[in-house]
Amino acid sequence: MQEPISPDGAQGQTPVRLDEVDRKILSLLQQDASLSLDQIADRVGASKTPVWNRIRKLREAGVIRRQVAILDPEALGLEACFFVLIRTSEHDKDWAARFLKALRDRPEVVEAHRLAGDIDYILKVQVKNARAYDRFYQSLIAEVKIHNVTALLSMEEIKATSALPIPEAGR
Repeated sequence: MQEPISPDGAQGQTPVRLDEVDRKILSLLQQDASLSLDQIADRVGASKTPVWNRIRKLREAGVIRRQVAILDPEALGLEACFFVLIRTSEHDKDWAARFLKALRDRPEVVEAHRLAGDIDYILKVQVKNARAYDRFYQSLIAEVKIHNVTALLSMEEIKATSALPIPEAGR
């Protein structure tokens, strides 16, 4: 049985159907996207050409967005991870455009989410140390008016993954 999956979350779009081989391929690629086509084919019990065709179709459908290398922040000297909670009293289109540009222009912002509830945005900011975070904070508030900012320093990363759970058939 195949499970429908929406490739980009868009409503009204025909979902992609995944079978067990597709799920295995996606699981392997999430673990190590540098695996050769031969290695993937061997591990899923299929031949190379059908596996390549499946991967191509998963890319075309938007299930596979891109392949990247995941770097170790500490190896790069980026030892401080801050979660930044932002409340704003501004909600107009111009402010939002300036704010989004400010976030996109700052490489230390590795994630940004707009939230429901009391907090408007949460950012994940990876920097060298507290002084580097303060420089980031000062430049952000100089560029965009923000009502309230709370920064939380992560003391220890307990779990981090880019792998998504792949729904099984019937779920």
